Formats: sequence, structure tokens, C-alpha cells
Amino acid sequence: VQLQASGGGLVQAGGSLRLSCAASGRSFSTYPMGWFRQAPGKEREFVAAMWWSGSSNTYYADSVKGRFTISRDNAKNTVSLQMNSLKPEDTAVYYCAAKTSVLEGVPRESGRYDYWGQGTQVTVSS
Repeated sequence: VQLQASGGGLVQAGGSLRLSCAASGRSFSTYPMGWFRQAPGKEREFVAAMWWSGSSNTYYADSVKGRFTISRDNAKNTVSLQMNSLKPEDTAVYYCAAKTSVLEGVPRESGRYDYWGQGTQVTVSS
């Protein structure tokens, strides 16, 4: 099983980026998937997550609510994160994650996810 994240880069404050994460080896279509980020010297933090396709089943950190949008394409086994109005404090390595259980709902704790992508760097300049 592999999660491959892509789409990071350098952008000016106020700009946008779209991250994508492609899963291979198994389907996660009925399990939660999400995004976390880790800035230098800080712990990994929750960004966004969602159940299967359906906008009513999305969850966001307060710091990104209204600016980021998570989406899934279950047919392609991918999860994406559209990031708008980026701020310098959004600078971090972004990781996609997937669960293989439905018993815990859509958790915000990184330790509750079973598979992780390799991370993609997002840098927002002021």
C-alpha cells in the first residue's frame, strides 16, 4: 500500500496550491482520508479530513476553515486539498493519511491513521 502526495511548492501569500494524494495497493473509498502538516520544530497537526465522497462529511482545522477544501475521487482512489488565500503560517510539509477502520469516525489525531504519504513541502512567502 502506498500513498503518493504531490502538488507542493513555493507560493506568495494570498496565492493558491492544490495538493493531491494517490493511493495504490488497496481502495480507501469507504474509509476516512485526510491531510496533516508539520512545520519545523512543531508537532504534526490536523488540517482536513473526510469520509467518503460528499461535502457534508468534511472536517477542517479552525486555522484553515474557509480557505482550504478537501475532496475525494473514489474512482481514482485519490484525495485532494485545494488551498486558497495561503498565509506564511501555512508553510509546512503536508502529509496525506488514510484509515482502514470506520469505528473511530473521522479522527483529528494523527496516531489514529494507518497509512501515510511521504509528504510534500508547501512554502508560502510573505
